Parts: sequence; C-alpha cells; structure tokens
Amino acid sequence: MTTALEAPEGADTSWPGQLPGTDPLPGRLDRWLASRGAELVAIRRHIHAHPEPSHSEFETAALIARELVVAGLSPRMMPRGNGVVCDIGEGPRTIAFRADIDSLPLQDLKDVPYRSTVDGQAHACGHDVHTTIVLGLGMALAQLNEQGLLPGRVRLIFQPAEEAMPSGAPEVIAAGALKDVDAIYALHCYPQLPAGLVGVRSGPFTAAADAVEVKLTGPGGHTARPHLTADLVHALGRIIVDVPALLSRRMDPRAGLSLVWGSVHAGQAFNAIPGAGEVRGTVRVLSREAWRDAPELITRLIREVVAPTGAEVDVNYIRGVPPVINDRMASAIIAGAAGAALGPDRVVEAELSMGGEDFSFYLEHVPGAMIRLGTGRPGSDVRHDLHQGDFDVDESCIGYGVRVMAHTALAALSTGAF
Repeated sequence: MTTALEAPEGADTSWPGQLPGTDPLPGRLDRWLASRGAELVAIRRHIHAHPEPSHSEFETAALIARELVVAGLSPRMMPRGNGVVCDIGEGPRTIAFRADIDSLPLQDLKDVPYRSTVDGQAHACGHDVHTTIVLGLGMALAQLNEQGLLPGRVRLIFQPAEEAMPSGAPEVIAAGALKDVDAIYALHCYPQLPAGLVGVRSGPFTAAADAVEVKLTGPGGHTARPHLTADLVHALGRIIVDVPALLSRRMDPRAGLSLVWGSVHAGQAFNAIPGAGEVRGTVRVLSREAWRDAPELITRLIREVVAPTGAEVDVNYIRGVPPVINDRMASAIIAGAAGAALGPDRVVEAELSMGGEDFSFYLEHVPGAMIRLGTGRPGSDVRHDLHQGDFDVDESCIGYGVRVMAHTALAALSTGAF
C-alpha cells in the first residue's frame, strides 16, 4: 500500500528542468518527506490546536516565519503582522503559492489530542492543512535552491482572513504580494475525495459569494388590526419567497445565481405585529458579469416587493468575493504536475462548487488555478464535511499536497508558460 512517504505507483521518475546526473524529484521528495513528514504533521496539529480568527492570525504568522527562517529563508511579515510572504530562488519568472491561515468561529467537536484549545474557534475548513503544505513546499524547495536546482523564483503567500468579509486577499495584494508574479496556485481540502486524489478543473471553479441584509421598519400594532400597521412579518415573508423567484426570471439562468436566506427575525409576542424586522442571506453566482450586476438588481427587486406593504426598507448589500475562474493553461500545468507527482489515475475532474473563495481576487490580477486536495480516509464511508465541528483529515494528504505543489512549481518555472 502506498503511503504519503512513498512515491505513488505510476508517478513520473523525472522532473521538468532535471539536470543530467541528478536524482529524480520523486526520489528526493521521498527522502525529504521520510525525514520531515512527522514534523509537518506535528506543525499541522499545533496550528489546529491553536486556531486564530480572521484578521488576528499573529501567532500563526510568527510560527510560519520561524519555520521558514530555520529552513534558511528570509520571510517578510505583512504590514499588520498577521501574514507572511517569502521568496525562494531567483530568476526571470516568479510562481506564487497561496495558503490561507485563519480559522472559523465554530466549536471543535472532535475527541483528538490536537483538538482546538480556543473556545469557539476551529480549523474546520482545512486552513491548517493548506498552511502546512505550503510551508512544507517552502522547506523542500529551499533545499533544491541551495543545490542550484530551482529554475526561477517561488513566492509563498500565507494570507490572513480568507473566511471574513471583507477578506484578506485584497490587503495582501495591496501590500505588493503579486509584484512580478507570473502565475499563482492554491489547493483546498476536499473530504469528498480520498487522500491521494486531487480534483482539477479549468474555467469556473467556485462561485462569487456576497451577503445581503434587509431591515424593515414601520408602525406595529395588534394582530387583530393589521390594516392599521405595516405588517412587517408579512413583508418579510414576501421578500423571502418573492425575491429569489423573481431573480430566476430577471437573470440569465446560465449565470448560476442563487439567493438563499439564512436568518430572519421579527418580534417577540404572538399577538403583536412588530415595528422592526430583518432578514439576512447569501448571494452566490458563477458568472463574473452577473456578479457585477447583482447588487443593483437585487436591491431594486427587494424595494419593489416591499413597496406595496407600506414598510420602510433599508438594504445593505455586502460585497464578498468574485468567482474563482481557473486559467486554462495554469490548470493544464497543475493537472500534469499532479499526474507526475501522484500518477495520472490520481487526478480527477473537480466538481463545480457554489462555495466562495477569496483566491479569486488573485486571479483578477494574474493567471492561476486552484485544485481540490482529497482529505478523506481511503476506504471509509465517513466524510466529515467542511465547516462542521467534527471536520478532520487523513494526514497523509499533507505529503501528497507537498508533492503536487513541488512538481507544479518546477513545471511552471520550466515550461516557459506558467
């Protein structure tokens, strides 16, 4: 049985840019992971046990910086000290890899030694794994660079606040993290695939994700005399039902737009019409063009639906993230690299997701691609989904992730494309 410390059956025995007489990359990675794999698992467990919320990832960033310094690298802290950027090597081309480092405001429900020690915070989206893999990538490439075998520059980006609105990617970009970058890559944990498999997809990958808050006010009163009030509960019901239905007729269905309400509140007494109420939800859409048009259209529809009720309405449309649309060439490069690293039968087509990912902001500036990393336990029917308190991974995925990203770095630097 193949483990994360062995080259998977079917893996390539060479690597792009390999110098005559040098060891194949899979063999180098095997030896490196055999000696450092347990250390990477320990790092992942430490991060998992000490999660930090969005915009407050100071200790996590400090840990990352320390490990990179030990590897002989020169990391740079982000202006606020809650993120890290680190370059490896030199050359005319720069390929970036991004990891998100924040946690979610969820309770960790697992009974494991590395369970979260922070009440109400958990790495329930796999950011601890993403961070560990990109950190391991940096450690491995640092050794290659010392031996003169890295044909260009690799930039590691450890980004804060992926889970927040506003998210951390624009702040990282504004700080210059994409300066001179030719392409950027990332991965995301995917428990629906077993560890050892990766999912790749060109074109639309994840949806844009925004939030909308609607607050209604008006004269309340007795439920026996609704005609003397602005019946806010009735008006909220109209918004909840009618606005998504109208959107399906006012937006091109090929845009894949979805408005789903997640919270509604109005009143306390069963026999009193309240004077205030609110409903909140998310807007998700696959098309960049539709995403740009969504705020104006949705706000207008809400106002049109509320108008006959006599209620006053305030709409707060909150921009989240654009859709992730993977570049065709970048997707081909990482698919080929994953096939070389793990074997071609370990690379499958990724499903389209309506989840949001702020990696999309980077793709607004440079080409790149995100892939899905299988984290499920092979042979098990149990799939602990993302954003759940019991989420966990098969830790062999760390070694697979390092392999894929190392092959991607060398392929992207050596092909002359990206």
